[in-house]
Amino acid sequence: MMSWVMLVTVLALIVFSVVTINVGRARVKSGIQAPQMSGEPAFERALRVQQNTLEQLVPFLPALWIFATVVSYTFATVLGMTWVVGRILYAWGYYQAAEKRGLGFGISFMSSAVLTLGSLVGVLLQIAKGG
Repeated sequence: MMSWVMLVTVLALIVFSVVTINVGRARVKSGIQAPQMSGEPAFERALRVQQNTLEQLVPFLPALWIFATVVSYTFATVLGMTWVVGRILYAWGYYQAAEKRGLGFGISFMSSAVLTLGSLVGVLLQIAKGG
């Protein structure tokens, strides 16, 4: 079952890589040279997708693995895939218009929150059992 959590991890990293590549593509298309961080709205939306995905990836990955280890590999996989789908929906919506990012953000944030809280409960139960 650990292989499924590994797959989720790889898919999350692929999503991050794709949104990072999209920033470069938007930069070229709009003619915005580094280190400039503002300009055409499509570029700024692509940049925010990448930045927010990085911000969400940092707590997601450790929570995914801790949850898998102390609670359930199966549920970690399901919640992790939900996070990946949420991030894709977030990016797809945000690329179109900022106000379309909410559903994807909510899905990924909630799955990450469940992983984090579940990890905390699982670790505390292990500690209580003397582990």
